[in-house]
Amino acid sequence: MIHIVFNEIETELMQKVIALDATLSGEILLIRDDFAVGPLSGIDTEEGWQARWEWWRNISQGSPYSSDLAGSFDDRETVKDITTRLESVPSEEVWIWMGQNQHDVTGYYWLMPQLKNYQGRVMVIYLNNLPFINEKGQLFYPSWLHEIQPKEFLKARKLARPVTLSEFEVDPDEWKKIVEENAGVRILEGGKKIVSKPDSFYDSEIMKNITPEWQKAWRVLSNTLHRMKIKTGDIYIMWRMRQLIGEGKIEITGDAKGWKDFDVRQAGTRLAESSQSKEATV
Repeated sequence: MIHIVFNEIETELMQKVIALDATLSGEILLIRDDFAVGPLSGIDTEEGWQARWEWWRNISQGSPYSSDLAGSFDDRETVKDITTRLESVPSEEVWIWMGQNQHDVTGYYWLMPQLKNYQGRVMVIYLNNLPFINEKGQLFYPSWLHEIQPKEFLKARKLARPVTLSEFEVDPDEWKKIVEENAGVRILEGGKKIVSKPDSFYDSEIMKNITPEWQKAWRVLSNTLHRMKIKTGDIYIMWRMRQLIGEGKIEITGDAKGWKDFDVRQAGTRLAESSQSKEATV
């Protein structure tokens, strides 16, 4: 059994789940890319793949992560490993675990064309609009797998079902459509419906956290990530903050090369302060 998850934190979660249920024992593999953002044009070609990773390298500059972020892994190699094992071990199965979010669902769509030859051996567990119990004993509807307690997965595993022949026919077409649209952002609108949005989709969320007073950029980043309802990664949000600075919508002091090296505030604040000072003088 091969388990596939789409967030690094969930590899540790699945280890805890397996410890509670030995029948789920198997290797846990992580698809690292976030296909919910960034260019996808020609992604099934070497040129298109490299263009995508060049984009990731560009927007990751100054981040606390490795400067060679994109070069540290290749999800295509992970898929090669999976298909090799499926070919060599006829009894092997793949279990794809998905939360109700665009990150997991776009990752699932990316996988489907590559696993279509193994219908009947690819299982999916999609925790879509399902209630779970949190640590306080309260009922809630999780969007991400890591929001669920490990013991609750013992119930979730009962939802595992084979990806149907119909899905293997339809879902690769849906992925093709997503790639052709080549939007900057993709969000989930219920079920498995992915909707394309422009690069600027999250800009309003950033601006909600920009005040007239100077703030550390990393604090604005943290507040935005915490408060936004439709989540995305910190690298993307910081990149968009820098774009807004370039557009003159946010003022900056300090060096924007590093995430912790500059402060930000609402653009036009200086002008407003000057006007108030003149009024006070009069």
